[in-house]
Amino acid sequence: MSTLLITHSACLSHVMPEGHPECPERLQAVQQALAQPSFGALTRREAPTGRLDDITLCHSDFYVNELQHISPAEGLAFIDGDTSMSPGTWEAALRCVGGATAAVDAVMGGETANAFVATRPPGHHAEVAKPMGFCFFDNAAIAARYAQRKHGIGRAAVVDFDVHHGNGTQDIFWSDPTVMYCSTHEMPLFPGTGAFSERGEHNTVVNAPLRAGDGGERFREAFEALILPRLKAFAPELIVISAGFDAHWRDPLANIRLQESDYTWVTQKLMEVADATAGGRIVSLLEGGYDLQGLSDSVAAHVTALMNA
Repeated sequence: MSTLLITHSACLSHVMPEGHPECPERLQAVQQALAQPSFGALTRREAPTGRLDDITLCHSDFYVNELQHISPAEGLAFIDGDTSMSPGTWEAALRCVGGATAAVDAVMGGETANAFVATRPPGHHAEVAKPMGFCFFDNAAIAARYAQRKHGIGRAAVVDFDVHHGNGTQDIFWSDPTVMYCSTHEMPLFPGTGAFSERGEHNTVVNAPLRAGDGGERFREAFEALILPRLKAFAPELIVISAGFDAHWRDPLANIRLQESDYTWVTQKLMEVADATAGGRIVSLLEGGYDLQGLSDSVAAHVTALMNA
């Protein structure tokens, strides 16, 4: 079975202020990288519009309604210093959710071994009732919960290698024993969460913070020593990856020194766990990555590894 790629042009219509790092060019760079002949075997599909009922698996009704209400017909609606909505944001955010749930359906239904969802805006900073850090809906959390509710799996895991800690995903699953959240991230750095001591009410949160200047060796040690053993013991029936590529050495928003080979390695390691416990089922969702060359090269490495399932 080939890897499924889900994306949608509507995600280019989410516009942030001029000079903002979370720009449409990010997605264009990813789409161009994956249009190369070496990715000809990908199965390609457009992201459907996400359902509000699926969003409220992880976010409050009031929050979703309020976000829809403030969505502007023109100009920008500023939510905080980093996060704003344009006329295209609401549809883009819904396509992110729809892409995530469609990927879960395809993977859980046996259509494909794994899927990569190339959409924006990212999601892992969005808490139950709070947008922040460029994020509106936590697509990875929604994907995990959707897999449980629609497909009946008992245990899901979200593994996050974005350079910024996924405070939203941790917040959503903090007291849930059925979802494991694992993260490597630079610390101290926005959003200020993700200490090793943050373990959740049921010890299902695994944080492996890195320091500025750490490279691939330390990143791999963190996975080998902390994350992979816990993940294997938890035995998830689906792995959702919050695939941020801003730990790349070129990225301007952080100071971790990963290379493309590190993303190949971590993808292969997560595939090994998925093969052992989840029938190979992986849904990977694009999060951060703000140097266009570093982002496109890293996504290419990640998707190439997924295709070799």
